[in-house]
Amino acid sequence: MTGTSASDALRAVLVPLALAQFICSFAGSNMNVMINDISHDLHTTVQGVQLSITAFLLVMAALMIPGGKLTDKYGRKRCLIVGLALYGVGAVLSACAPGLGVLIIGNSILEGVGTAMLIPPVYILTTILFTGVAARARAFGTIMAMAGLGAAAGPLIGGLITSAISWRAAFGFQALVIVVIILLSRAITDPVRPDPTRPFDVGGTVLSAVGLVLLVMGILVLKNNGWVAIALMVAGLLVLLWFFLWIRGRERSGREALIPTGMFRNRTSNLGLVTQNIQWLVLMGASFVVAAYLQVVRGYDAIETGVILTSATVGLLASSLSAERLAKRRAQRTLVMWGFALTIIGIGGLIALSAVSANPWISAPGLLFMGLGIGLMLTPSVNIVQSSFPEEEQGEISGLSRSVSNLGSSLGTAIAGTILVATFTSHAYAAALITLAAIGLIGFAAAASLPASRTAADAAPA
Repeated sequence: MTGTSASDALRAVLVPLALAQFICSFAGSNMNVMINDISHDLHTTVQGVQLSITAFLLVMAALMIPGGKLTDKYGRKRCLIVGLALYGVGAVLSACAPGLGVLIIGNSILEGVGTAMLIPPVYILTTILFTGVAARARAFGTIMAMAGLGAAAGPLIGGLITSAISWRAAFGFQALVIVVIILLSRAITDPVRPDPTRPFDVGGTVLSAVGLVLLVMGILVLKNNGWVAIALMVAGLLVLLWFFLWIRGRERSGREALIPTGMFRNRTSNLGLVTQNIQWLVLMGASFVVAAYLQVVRGYDAIETGVILTSATVGLLASSLSAERLAKRRAQRTLVMWGFALTIIGIGGLIALSAVSANPWISAPGLLFMGLGIGLMLTPSVNIVQSSFPEEEQGEISGLSRSVSNLGSSLGTAIAGTILVATFTSHAYAAALITLAAIGLIGFAAAASLPASRTAADAAPA
């Protein structure tokens, strides 16, 4: 195969992988502009829609690591196709949902499980198929740009479809995109043979999933019953401690654990994971808060809300397009720090300007700065984590990385959303955003603690 034809073949592989990441990120944010439409149509509340959104993100986070392990047992391409199929079925079921329960089954469970199965193969196949440092850096940059674009453009596209047709058509759109991805995925060849005899840690899977679910559910019920919320969160932390002891015990007995405990001993990777978690927590939390506030308090419809949130999309696109050029001249730590600084400035603008005027367009500058900040740090954060481990451990770290990011998304919607929906006032709006800004400062501190000596291109997984 000539160099040109090989390059064309890799581009053909990258298209479905990037689209798969786009649609999963899109699904996590597009429902934000449908809050009023879904709650009225299904006779539920804003809290009910919040539960569906948070549960979708939580299912992804809880099952992303097991999803990565299944690729070794059954094959990366097979898991990708099965995950896409599950996602598609969930999208169709959500489009036909007669009530909140069916919507949760379709969107939160089936789409969540499907995403947990298909996302790890996206990152593992990218790592294996793109062997050159520069080529791999560009491939990860493309996929992360599509992740950010999907999350940021979800409200606009979802708003357009919802206003023009209905919120159900937005799920139909997802199902159509899934069909296209499955057809394009025929060009993918799994370069590593699966090992059906490889053991799977069922106990670790159950413990990690239960622990995360209890933790997030505690946050969701905080406004209704503080003692129950505290009990759930404490129980979640105890189960996660049990999970850690479980996987350490399996390792000591010579059995394969769900995830090696050595993954948690790499300081650089740990700091990178913290930045990943917080950037998605802030992005998804702020998106939900702004979208819900504009619809429920200001009375804006789906398309009007989506258009206003487009400011974040514009910012994200602008910084993502410049990310590769900046990565050649600046250390990854610097880019992530700049990203958090711009994001925090954006949140500050949202709070300050909303106190000046009731015009919803006053939110645009803050959203623009947020988009610029998030787009700037998405790719460097992934490169930091992925490059901290050798190729034979890319399956485990890819699953952990995606799990941590999606946990951040679910925590952002749960924490900021719970603060907002408690009273739905301008004070609650400001309190939710202040909380996100404070968490963003933690992300800035984690980024400042990262090594500063390597550029993003230097640190692409080898």
